[in-house]
Amino acid sequence: MAQNQHVHSFHIPVLGLAFSIDTPIRVARFGIASVVSIVDDMLIERMREHYANLYGKPYTAIHQKEEDHRARRITAYLNLVNQIVHEQKTKLKSAPFEQGSEIVKYFEMLADSSPLKSLYRKFTSARDALRAALDSELRSRVVTGAIDVNIMTKLDKVNRRSAAADPLPDSTDAVAALRGFVRSDLDSSVVLSAGLNPRLFNYMERCPEFLPRPDGTSAKGVILKVSDYRSAALQGKILAKKGIWISEYRIESGLNCGGHAFATEGMLLGPIMQEFKEKRNSLIAELHATYSLALRAKGHEVPADPRPVRVTVQGGIGTTAEDDFLREYFEMDGTGWGSPFLLVPDATNVDEQTRAKLARAGREDFYISDASPLGVPFNNLRGSTSEDLIRRRVAEGKPGSPCTKKYLVSNTEFTKEPICTASRQYQSLKIKQLQEMDMTPEEREGRIGKVVEKSCLCEDLAPPPHD
Repeated sequence: MAQNQHVHSFHIPVLGLAFSIDTPIRVARFGIASVVSIVDDMLIERMREHYANLYGKPYTAIHQKEEDHRARRITAYLNLVNQIVHEQKTKLKSAPFEQGSEIVKYFEMLADSSPLKSLYRKFTSARDALRAALDSELRSRVVTGAIDVNIMTKLDKVNRRSAAADPLPDSTDAVAALRGFVRSDLDSSVVLSAGLNPRLFNYMERCPEFLPRPDGTSAKGVILKVSDYRSAALQGKILAKKGIWISEYRIESGLNCGGHAFATEGMLLGPIMQEFKEKRNSLIAELHATYSLALRAKGHEVPADPRPVRVTVQGGIGTTAEDDFLREYFEMDGTGWGSPFLLVPDATNVDEQTRAKLARAGREDFYISDASPLGVPFNNLRGSTSEDLIRRRVAEGKPGSPCTKKYLVSNTEFTKEPICTASRQYQSLKIKQLQEMDMTPEEREGRIGKVVEKSCLCEDLAPPPHD
């Protein structure tokens, strides 16, 4: 599987809904692995149209009222990205070895410790027949970085044809997104984040793409993003019982990651990694035993030895010295670099205004806020376009977002159907309730401030927000 070819020791994690939505097109040809969010199918459809036009590919719109439109949009976009990346790879492999060419960039960007980098250095000083042989060898060793996808398991809204209709079968947001990935041409992995989702896990068990083939590999891989060892053991065992092997445990401490701050009782990244280091082998052995029982029950051949497992870490890494330390001392198989790549226009899709603010920001410009409608503390940037928009809407007497995408609907305080606490509908109802309650003006103002602080993440983690 493609995700087992690791040219670099780092990967670019999922960054919001949009910031890494096209990162594979930007970097995969250089062997750099990255993760695409497949939460927002509306954004994905717009990106498919954009890149189809840019690369001269055929494009037929998949409309929202079409059957299984969410999964079909995701499949179509991932197939287009895969096609573009492989065409880029073919072009790169045929490029001349001369300064500034993409094939030279490919090898020069490798870590100095890479055996492939050593081979390249040998090539640059070689002559005649040896140089020709090494030229051919180097071109044959060019591989693309994995194009993995991310699903936040908790974002699993139930979908219906109409408000009064029964739920559509296998069409909740997370399940439909997974189906879109499974049906794609990608030879890569799905990164599952945000914890348990029995409905999604049960659907995965029905997908043969996650079960082992005769050679012991599977068509699609599974990566678990976990906050600590306990979470890895629990979720790994649940999926192993279904005959699904986890190819990688991707550690992201809630205190070290960007975006939401999923605090793990104050546990910093070091102690979490130390526990993985000490218990890794026993975890793999335990999961292999459970996995083998599940495969036997399904009539599959049982491997004698556990399938390969990687343990990686991401979040809060700022220097190569830190990266080296995490891989060497804690024996991590790789690292993920997120926030630094938000400053790199060659790698991520961030508007110039936001990128400039990030580049100029100091420690005092970042703070923990209650802006997330998920009710989890959120790392925020002062003076962001999101913050400005919230203030403008409040000043205009229209607090809250129009909420057109509805990916984070969860609150039923005022309505039968869940709505989002960042929506205009919820905030209007909540403010009206607070205005009718008996409290001091100061208390009312403070509580209303907490209500209107909620930000629309569907827009804030995608394009710049707008009405």
